[in-house]
Amino acid sequence: MLAFCTSSRFYEHLTGPHHPERPDRLRAIFAAVREAGLIDSPNPLPHGDLYFGLPRWTGQKLIEIAPRLATVEEVMLVHPPKYVDKVRGTCATGGVLDAGDTVVGTQSFDAAMLAVGACLRCVDGVMGGEFRRAFAALRPPGHHAEPEVAMGFCLFSNVAIAARYLQQKHGVGRIAIVDFDVHHGNGTQLIFQADPNVFFVSIHEDPHIMYPGTGYRWEIGASQGKGYTLNLPLPPRSGDRAYLEAMRNSAIPKLMEFRPEFLLISAGFDAHRDDPLADMEVTEEGFGEMTRMLMQVADECCRGRVVSVLEGGYNLRALGRSVVRHLAEMAR
Repeated sequence: MLAFCTSSRFYEHLTGPHHPERPDRLRAIFAAVREAGLIDSPNPLPHGDLYFGLPRWTGQKLIEIAPRLATVEEVMLVHPPKYVDKVRGTCATGGVLDAGDTVVGTQSFDAAMLAVGACLRCVDGVMGGEFRRAFAALRPPGHHAEPEVAMGFCLFSNVAIAARYLQQKHGVGRIAIVDFDVHHGNGTQLIFQADPNVFFVSIHEDPHIMYPGTGYRWEIGASQGKGYTLNLPLPPRSGDRAYLEAMRNSAIPKLMEFRPEFLLISAGFDAHRDDPLADMEVTEEGFGEMTRMLMQVADECCRGRVVSVLEGGYNLRALGRSVVRHLAEMAR
């Protein structure tokens, strides 16, 4: 069974009419998942002009679940109190949390706490046997957020907090995080670079030319965590073949060697050939095949336990179609 976790409250994180990380992203995902027949619920804020041309899903419907608000103590598993206070204070009046484009409004702090809570709700449901796997369609995203720095549209490090929560609440010993967003997950890497119990894999566009400029092959972790970070940067215009080779020949063997007890996915779909923020050539089919490989690892090592969390993806039609392929493979 696969759970689908989202909320119309994520739409209340307002970033401005021309910002790529906008509420329409979740409207598009909800519309695509509903069009494909994965869920039956009406879209609470429908996007009227999007049609995806998707075939109807004939398998079991997804279990729809609501997120919960994270507590400050849960967010502090990764972020210090001073940083949490800074985010709260900036959101109270609206503004920009970094020197770039991490825009926040008056509802953004609650949305960010709900995003963390969505991850933890999914983790608890999987660990408690309520469902086998889960996908959290949330915003703001998280993989760029460092312990004391907001960046790249990210406020709190959603997946990293989920991993620490798995360690501390559920006693999970070995956790793998796989990030296939087109941008390197610098925040996640920094948080776990010295932790040998969290294996971080990131497949992304060459950091010489792509934000945030980290994620070189020689970045392999530090101290006791050395060897537990695997970066697989790819050149521009890499498509399905290059991504699948990197996954099949590098990521999957290392994951199997590590044998995680739980798999977290930072699922960014901005490597799609139609995405406006990158110049890669991945298709929906490519995302589906990468997901299929990861589900095989989960079945072999993790008793099938997976939580996937939305990161990037900014072409609405490509995002909706890619998420549906990702969910279809997770649900098999």
